[in-house]
Amino acid sequence: MKAYVFPGQGAQFPGMGKDLYETSAEARQLFEKANEILGFSITNIMFGEDAEALKQTKVTQPAIFLHSVVLAKVLGDSFEAEMVAGHSLGEFSALVAAGYLSFEDGLKLVSERAKAMQKACEQNPSTMAAVLGLENELVENICKEIKEIVVPANYNCPGQLVISGSNKGVDIACVKLIEAGARRAIKLPVGGAFHSPLMEPARAELEKAIDSTNFSNGICPIYQNVTATAITNPEEIKVNLKKQLTASVLWTQTMQQMISDGLSYVTEVGPGKVLQGLFKKVDRKLDTQSASL
Repeated sequence: MKAYVFPGQGAQFPGMGKDLYETSAEARQLFEKANEILGFSITNIMFGEDAEALKQTKVTQPAIFLHSVVLAKVLGDSFEAEMVAGHSLGEFSALVAAGYLSFEDGLKLVSERAKAMQKACEQNPSTMAAVLGLENELVENICKEIKEIVVPANYNCPGQLVISGSNKGVDIACVKLIEAGARRAIKLPVGGAFHSPLMEPARAELEKAIDSTNFSNGICPIYQNVTATAITNPEEIKVNLKKQLTASVLWTQTMQQMISDGLSYVTEVGPGKVLQGLFKKVDRKLDTQSASL
């Protein structure tokens, strides 16, 4: 079975999407529509060379979403998905590509999400850290023992788990995890504690936007972050999407479930090749590629 997967925050790079804009009239139209919806010229930032401007959450998330979704749209009939999934932010890209959300509604939700997350980060200074070389269960247990807020956030692949929480909680966890045998526990250059209870203000804000958005039936199942299972019911998708900001991204479990369900071919749609690398960590025999025009 063919899967199309969509990357999350961190995959951005200066100049992203410029080739699409210059070679496809349909892409150009979608990018211009995005500028109108967002109320600022995101294309100027995406196509420029200012990496710092691109790192602003209100820019980064819509930029990655646009690069992924516009590419999927331009693929047209050659977009033959039998299953889709997206890592964190990428779940919104996957929902649009598979027809559950319109381009306009997807972009509005991503913009709302980015602004709500930025606000939550300013309210609660916090961080994340990548933990390498420990069993998931051990990381989970150490996080539970710490009195500060710190939780497993992203199960990226076997042996790679990102934790998220208060600055103090993550600092304590990093020390304890190294003592427990982690190969590395490295704090990440992120704006806050994504996929943790500290994102509750953003989750509550985004929930209202999701409730007022129309979801349709899609062309194939989407494997959602909070369940790691194939979902096709639009109402169920909405419920899971509302939980996403404060819940763990079960990406390792998602990849394993997709493979169990017959996955044989993975196409990554959007900037970078991170997700292809993660799939290879689970099954080296999988065919993987980047989407291209």
